Amino acid sequence: MMDIKIDLRTSITGKGIQWGSLPVIWLLWCAALSAQELPKVKKVELQPLAAEVKRLVEAMDYLGVPLRSTDKQSLERATGEPDSGRAAVEIQDVLDKYCLLDVHINPESRVKVAQGPAKAELLELGWRSFLVKVRNEAGVTAQLKAESPNAMPVYTRSTGNPSPKETVKPSDVPNRWLDILMFNTSPLKPQLSGLELEYRIIQLYSRDAGKREAKISFNVGQGTQDIGFRNDADILFTCRPSTEVTLRILDETGKPTTGSFIIRDSHDHVYPSQAKRLAPDFAFHPQVYRSDGEKIKLPGGDYMIEFSRGPEYLVKNQAIKVVEGKPQTFTCRLERWIDPAKYGWYSGDHHIHAAGCLHYENPTQGVFPQDMMRHILGEALNVGCVLTWGPCYYFQKQFFEARVNKLSTADNLMRYDLEVSGFPSSHAGHLVLLRLKDQDYPGTKKIEDWPSWDLPILKWGKAQGAVVGFAHSGWGLDGKTDKLPNYEMPPFDGIGANEYVVDIVHDAVDFISTVDTPFSWELNIWYHTLNCGFRGRISGETDFPCIYGERVGLGRVYVQLDGKLDYEAWVNGVRDGRSFVSDGKSHLMDFRVNGLLTGTRGSEVKLDKPGTVRVTAKVAAWLDEQANQTLHGKSYDQKPYWDIERARLETSRQVPVEAVVNGKSVAKKSILADGKAQEVAFDVPIERSSWVALRILPSSHTNPIFVTVNNKPIRASRQSAEWCLKAVDQCWSQKDPKISAKELPEAEKAYERARQAYRQILAESEAN
Repeated sequence: MMDIKIDLRTSITGKGIQWGSLPVIWLLWCAALSAQELPKVKKVELQPLAAEVKRLVEAMDYLGVPLRSTDKQSLERATGEPDSGRAAVEIQDVLDKYCLLDVHINPESRVKVAQGPAKAELLELGWRSFLVKVRNEAGVTAQLKAESPNAMPVYTRSTGNPSPKETVKPSDVPNRWLDILMFNTSPLKPQLSGLELEYRIIQLYSRDAGKREAKISFNVGQGTQDIGFRNDADILFTCRPSTEVTLRILDETGKPTTGSFIIRDSHDHVYPSQAKRLAPDFAFHPQVYRSDGEKIKLPGGDYMIEFSRGPEYLVKNQAIKVVEGKPQTFTCRLERWIDPAKYGWYSGDHHIHAAGCLHYENPTQGVFPQDMMRHILGEALNVGCVLTWGPCYYFQKQFFEARVNKLSTADNLMRYDLEVSGFPSSHAGHLVLLRLKDQDYPGTKKIEDWPSWDLPILKWGKAQGAVVGFAHSGWGLDGKTDKLPNYEMPPFDGIGANEYVVDIVHDAVDFISTVDTPFSWELNIWYHTLNCGFRGRISGETDFPCIYGERVGLGRVYVQLDGKLDYEAWVNGVRDGRSFVSDGKSHLMDFRVNGLLTGTRGSEVKLDKPGTVRVTAKVAAWLDEQANQTLHGKSYDQKPYWDIERARLETSRQVPVEAVVNGKSVAKKSILADGKAQEVAFDVPIERSSWVALRILPSSHTNPIFVTVNNKPIRASRQSAEWCLKAVDQCWSQKDPKISAKELPEAEKAYERARQAYRQILAESEAN
């Protein structure tokens, strides 16, 4: 810090330094001030300030520019300080050094700006994020706006044309090298809080390399600029040049492929910057997906690159050094711990979105097929089902072709279909419709014309050969336990598999979805209906990027095929239950009962009398050697809902494989989760007609095989039949008010038919 001592009395009296030297003294005084720490705010309520700081830290993490771990620890200590004045100073001591700008709003709401201590360094063709300190004496709650005459014109993403209000002359181009953006989205709020102190995030993009000066100004509304042009700061930036790095990406066989990359520098900053990424890179991801031979530009420096390709691959790390101005090549060799396709099992995620939720909706109305295909390739999904739904429906529905998309490869298929979400029937449960031939419900021209409950839509889908089921099944079916089965009555007030309890009676639904909601909420309704003799299946999904935005394929269904990958055969396997669901980190392949493979010959094994059946499977799982204690401390209803780590037995590398009969675990074996496939077998007694499955909870679950004894239907539990009967009434109490008047009589008949079916099943059931 500069040590400049000035005796102002000498200046004023003219002794030693003449009056004519006052401008020099003033400049020296200003230099001393600029080198000092930013002014401190000591009077501010600690509790709301601590909440603001917590959101700020989360936002910086989200943007890929986290605070140093030591600074995070200092902030935690400061927010626990009993002396609020001291705590406020300690918080500022930590955060001020990240500030590029200091904004002072005086009691009259005038805005004054000064440069902060953060190093004014930008990246060529990259974004940098800085903090802005706001000292708000006026308690203003308007939005803090940043402007610059050096900012590039605003372009419309859909057309690529400048905003109509902006006209740029050729002579302006050299000076318009900057892009500027205030980060005002979650977890931050768009407006200032009104606290005396808070911090905001400003994001700056440089088109150029070298030295560049920019004028940055702030205001909180028209007329709030301070007099004398003090609401702006002139900053000389050093824009570090970027260097081209060519990526050579080879799969486990040495063939060129597409991979997932997280690139961090020595300060843990993510590259390319997540700020304002455009498709195919998503701003809500730290990773980017690149194909063999593609290039990425990085400033000179040391980097750690994490690369992988979905849960069937190992996560590997490699350090590289980028030398400015010296193009180089980075070669990575991906390594699998398992390849289920070698055993005939092909992965898929039937619930992916290209618009809405974390995707930006306007003006591009989401992203395009080529963007989604890159993510499917980068996560090694054999099948990705991109579902058009309410947000951006009219734009996205143009990509529906009633066939596999032309961007598909021999090993990776993409097809556009439909989720009935944001439609009049959504209250009854969102629907996944796969392999549609026609995407428009008969007689409809817009979403509002569709039915207001699920059964008509499911029947329409099945009539055209579609495979149909419920999305994110657990919503509305929540309970207070993770026991299976349990007899709590859920509220049936959500958008999950609520009406499934009715629709399965009408043979109108093929599956419910799993893996993207708490496992006991999803599986409980399925177990109870299986105990009543119904034969619905489960499939696996992510609901990307709504429930999970981290990546596609976090929830998967693996379908067994006899030949090469084929979409028709694959979706039939989902319908028939020739499949298991998984987080991709454990696999229950070739599940058989008495030699019958799941999903073949109706998944039914017939016994003349009670006896013992042989249950077999090829099982593999992968756990890191070190346990993830963070996951172990989470409740079952906290994300991630399904993860192999939750199945780990204490601190070992073992996980339990359970044989399940009528929803109850009847036998268990532990396996080593080292990635090696191993044969597992159980001898299971069957006393009456039952269903049998295998599971590693909460990581994977097979579809059932039905074992009938003396040709009798499955009536496994009176309690399950009673639960289902009560569930129909509970579901009706929630859905009845939202079904349109013209459709209500038909809905009443359908619900009553379901009640009659469960009453009959209850009468036929003997066991509890």
